[in-house]
Amino acid sequence: MKIVCFGLVAWQKKQFRISLKNHSLRFVDGSLTDQNLTKAKTADILVVFVHSKLATSILERLPSLKLIATMSTGFDHIDTEYCKQQNIQVCNVPTYGASTVAEYTFALILSLSRKLPSTIKTIQDKHAFNTDATLCGFDLEGKTLGIIGAGNIGTHVAKIAHGFDMKVLVYDLHRDKKLSKRLGFSYVSFNKLLQASDIITLHVPYVKTTHHLINRSAINKIKKGVYLINTSRGGIIDTRALLNGLKSNKIACAALDVLENECDLKKSSNFSDSCDKRIIATNKSIMKMDNVLITPHNAFNTKEALERILDTTIENITTFMKGKGQNSVY
Repeated sequence: MKIVCFGLVAWQKKQFRISLKNHSLRFVDGSLTDQNLTKAKTADILVVFVHSKLATSILERLPSLKLIATMSTGFDHIDTEYCKQQNIQVCNVPTYGASTVAEYTFALILSLSRKLPSTIKTIQDKHAFNTDATLCGFDLEGKTLGIIGAGNIGTHVAKIAHGFDMKVLVYDLHRDKKLSKRLGFSYVSFNKLLQASDIITLHVPYVKTTHHLINRSAINKIKKGVYLINTSRGGIIDTRALLNGLKSNKIACAALDVLENECDLKKSSNFSDSCDKRIIATNKSIMKMDNVLITPHNAFNTKEALERILDTTIENITTFMKGKGQNSVY
């Protein structure tokens, strides 16, 4: 089979060549776009990451395509409805980084609670080894952490939170009493979590029912001065509502590893049809705010997690070629 891989680095390419040596392999730098689509036109299998946006307009120009192997847990960058109709299989990497993303989540929480960006900037700008009231943070001990989504990542976040002696509230559609007892958290309603949490962190998949889950109505219900963390998917938060919440100080601070419409903000001429320019303009406004910490979709990015992602992706491909398949998203 012809396998075309987008955005792999040298060590990943080497492993692909070893593991799939009996198949035709082609490696393309960067994400799949309209500009380089012709390099995949005869592909049976595509290997991509989240920055390759596989809309119908892209997929319908790949007539030989049989499998999309995304090197991620999320698959909202792929038009799965079209894939179903055309019998194109889609597989993901569902469990590569529960601890990885949970650790990063707490890195963001601690960065906000102890004002690390401002503290570091003070040293860099003033070259003075002293502190002042503007750098005063707060303890996590005794604070209430609200976790929206108690899957693999959310439950790892709960485990870490107990190490800080935090009270943990969880909202999830599926309640597991044994799990909550073992990890010492309480299930609550969505509204109760919004009203009672000092810090809210998001760990749900991005699907139709979670689109703009944190919207103007939700933000109106939260406790004033909440800290909001998102390492899940940008579209779970209504970007305009977030901006208004930050301006009004309803949301004291936000730490975002993901954005709604993750497009290259420096290259407006390269915006695809999937990039909403109004959302991008709002993202730019949010990026300028002192009470916002933004990182570039980096929560997954550790050596160990990348190795697990690669291994699972190769397994997904090899099992598919044997007619078995695994980790199908539908």
